[in-house]
Amino acid sequence: MVYYVEDDKNIRELTVYALGQGGIEARGCADDAEFRRACSERVPDAVLLDIMLPDTDGLEILARIRRSPDLRDVPVMMLTAKDTELDTVKALDSGADDYLSKPFGMMEVVSRTRALLRRVARESVAQDKPASLVSGDVTLWPDRREVSVAGREVQLTMREFDLLEFLMRSPGVVFSRETLLQRVWGWDFDGGSRTVDVHVQQIRAKLGDSSDLIETVRGVGYRVRG
Repeated sequence: MVYYVEDDKNIRELTVYALGQGGIEARGCADDAEFRRACSERVPDAVLLDIMLPDTDGLEILARIRRSPDLRDVPVMMLTAKDTELDTVKALDSGADDYLSKPFGMMEVVSRTRALLRRVARESVAQDKPASLVSGDVTLWPDRREVSVAGREVQLTMREFDLLEFLMRSPGVVFSRETLLQRVWGWDFDGGSRTVDVHVQQIRAKLGDSSDLIETVRGVGYRVRG
């Protein structure tokens, strides 16, 4: 079940309809109060969230989701008219897993929502994973979904963690942005995106003195130094 919190009735109903046509069970919520009631009835598999809502700022709802024991692991995609890079970074740094600016195409919404749900499905399947991945001062525990730098815990969003884990599993291997979008995000639509660049910037900022762990290979993409 996907909840879409959006006060504009036309956008909300059209998006919920498109998700349903794409085989995704979805429910629209006009405001935070209705979203709270929905969550009390059933924990969603993913949340699509507008920022500018009549009763509560969407970023405040996001912060509450990340504090909630029942909801903190639920992936969240922001769908909003705020489209500057600063808005995107603020949302991602607050714990959003993805960000899509209005006006958006219904096919892209469906595609990105499927990607969120595939990630949830992958994490629910038991996999053989190493106890930890280590590169320099950075240690990542896949099962615990924790990262530390020189013993200091670092808080990453779900998508930042997925990206860093993917890169750390293949040290020295260069991955293009397109490959990362397909393998980490699971996106299957055409078109350019700076999403990978923004996430790499956020990871580097959080790694502090170990920010050089992720190297930029000009004209190609990114790698974790071997």
